Amino acid sequence: MSLSDRFKQSSNPILSEERLTKASQRPLDGGFITRADDTVMTVSGAVNKTFLLGLLLLGTAVYSFLFPSSLFMWGGAIGGLVLVFVMAFKPNLSGTLAPVYALLEGLFVGSVTAIYAAGFGTGLVFNAILVTISLLFMMLFVYKAGLITVTQKFRSGVIMATGGVLLVYLLDMGLRFFGVNMPFLHDGGMLGIGISLVIIGIATLNLLLDFDNIERGAAMRAPKYMEWFCAMGLIVTLVWLYVEVLRLLSVMNRD
Repeated sequence: MSLSDRFKQSSNPILSEERLTKASQRPLDGGFITRADDTVMTVSGAVNKTFLLGLLLLGTAVYSFLFPSSLFMWGGAIGGLVLVFVMAFKPNLSGTLAPVYALLEGLFVGSVTAIYAAGFGTGLVFNAILVTISLLFMMLFVYKAGLITVTQKFRSGVIMATGGVLLVYLLDMGLRFFGVNMPFLHDGGMLGIGISLVIIGIATLNLLLDFDNIERGAAMRAPKYMEWFCAMGLIVTLVWLYVEVLRLLSVMNRD
């Protein structure tokens, strides 16, 4: 994913304030027609579509968990990434492509989950799911209660932190290509656990940006397809958070 474009306004590669603004300000018929209420994005609409995408993801995740395959894992990861790129530049296609993305992402999530379950048991998987859901609702409460306000400074800080994590992962992938493991990133011990906790903290803060961008999109009366677009962006963050929680719990359970 392009660093310059994806992290410009929002640390989530999908939910960009700039993109929401452009979509909401696109004139209809030269500006003589305004959007009706049933053609604009709403918070409830984005929430409902997030649940739908989550169910689709869960369906294929269960299947790939029961019948794990490297084809599912890599096909889901690569196919999902391709669709993310397409929707990032063509958000009006989100209504069609977001459900397909959720199905592909489910294949990836289920396959990864099966790997961790085989190595550490299904109890670790259950705990990872529970922690991820708990963090989601905790951050939703924090956001709705106004305990943390998403200011521009806060947004910029999360953006930079997320960009730093992405650069570390890209560097790690490059080193692994040459058979070199990045120190501490995948190690156990207090330092490895500390690094994992920091990354989970950054992923969790991204949820606040996601919630804020959904409300901004609704306030700016973005077009209806942005509900699918924003729902898919929230799913991206949740998948990232879940995988990071899985990794942390596996590190903590190593002998």
